[in-house]
Amino acid sequence: MIETRQLSKRYGDLAAVNGISFKVEPGQVLGFLGPNGAGKSTTMKMIAGFLAPTSGSASVCGHDVVNEPLAAKRVLGYLPEGAPSYGEMTPRRFLNFVADVRGLSGARRAQRVEDVIERLHLHSVLEQSIETLSKGFRRRVGLAQALVHDPAVLILDEPTDGLDPNQKFEVRSLINAMAKDKTIVVSTHILEEVQAVCSRAVIIARGRILADATPAELEARSRYHQAVSLTTSNVAAAKEALSRIADVAAVEIDAQTHRLTAIPKPGRHIFTPISELLRAQGIEVSELQLESGRMDEVFRTITHGDLGEDVPAEEARV
Repeated sequence: MIETRQLSKRYGDLAAVNGISFKVEPGQVLGFLGPNGAGKSTTMKMIAGFLAPTSGSASVCGHDVVNEPLAAKRVLGYLPEGAPSYGEMTPRRFLNFVADVRGLSGARRAQRVEDVIERLHLHSVLEQSIETLSKGFRRRVGLAQALVHDPAVLILDEPTDGLDPNQKFEVRSLINAMAKDKTIVVSTHILEEVQAVCSRAVIIARGRILADATPAELEARSRYHQAVSLTTSNVAAAKEALSRIADVAAVEIDAQTHRLTAIPKPGRHIFTPISELLRAQGIEVSELQLESGRMDEVFRTITHGDLGEDVPAEEARV
C-alpha cells in the first residue's frame, strides 16, 4: 500500500532524508519515530505528494506520487504537521469544502461529513471560525478532513499533538478501530503512542532509518527487558537481598521514588528467584512487576548511542 525506495531530500549540502526504503502493508499501523529534525515530516510530505523528492521514489496503492499524483492523492488522507486550514472558515464549511475537493456528492457527501464530525466530536464548535478554536480542536478538524473521503491510506503527522489525555485516548482508539481495513503511518515523538497504536515502528535519525521492528522487539533490546521492579519500605534490605541473586547483573534505586529495579544478566529470568527470596527473607513489597523493557532507553541508545550515524538501515533492522 505504501512503498518508498531510496527516498531522499536534500537542501544544498543538507540531507534532510537520506535513502529511506520501507513498505507498509494493509492492516499495519507504522509508527514513524524520531527526535525533532530527524526527517519524519519531510518523509511524510514526500509520500503525500506535497514535497518532491530529490531522488528515489514513493508509491501509494501502486501509484507513484510524482508520476501519478492525482491517483495517489485520491486514495490518501493526510494530516500535516500543525494541521493547517483556512482560519476564517468554520469546521462545517471547511469539511464541506474538502468533501467538494475530494469529489464527494449527494447522500455520500452528507454521510461522510456527518461521520467525521461524529467521530471527532466536533458538534460543539461547528459554527465557530477555526482560528478561534483551541489547538486541540484545530487538530481534530485536521484529522476530520483527512478522513472525510474514507481513504485506504492515512498519513498522520503528530495526530495527538495538542490534545488532552482524554482526547488522545479517543484519537488512539479511532486509529486502532480503522487499522483493520486501512494502511496507516503515524509520525510521533511520543513513545507511549507507538506502544498504544502501532504494530510496527521505524526509528529515524539524521534522515536515515536506524531500526525497523515491532514495539515488543524494540523493548526486548532494552537493558530493562525482563527486569524486575519493586516497591518496599525496607529498601536497604531488599537491595542487599537482590544483589545476592546470581543472575542479577545490577540493582538500581530511583532517587525520587526509591523504587528498586533488578536488571538480569543477558538471557536470564529473575522474577521467580526474586519473589521467592523476598518471601523467604520476610521483606514485604507493595508492588512487584516484571518489565517488558523501556522504550525511552532503547530510543536514546539508537538515536544517540550504540548504532551511531553510519549503520545502514538493513543492518539496523531488528
